Amino acid sequence: MDIKTASALRRLRLVSAPEAVSFLLLIICSVLKRTTEFNAVPVMGMVHGVLFILYVLFWLDAWNRTKWDLKTAALYFVLSVLPAGGFFAERKLKREAEAAVIASRARREGVVSA
Repeated sequence: MDIKTASALRRLRLVSAPEAVSFLLLIICSVLKRTTEFNAVPVMGMVHGVLFILYVLFWLDAWNRTKWDLKTAALYFVLSVLPAGGFFAERKLKREAEAAVIASRARREGVVSA
């Protein structure tokens, strides 16, 4: 895995958890708006919107660089629109990055030929 691909995956991983948190907070703010006088929906909506746009841009970049198949790319996109899906995406991306590092070290040390 080259450095640009690793960077694209890292960016996607780093924005996935905050995007999930902002989505959950937006849901909570929506409930509070309807049950109390508290209305933070405009602020949380904007924060979540920015994070979601960043997630989609980073997802497109990662898809382009990693050459994921359609199933994998669709999985990461669907995880972005589920309320807690960003946490699962972050964990899965972290595992993929660790596996890529292990494979890279094995190839460098001559343990595996690929």
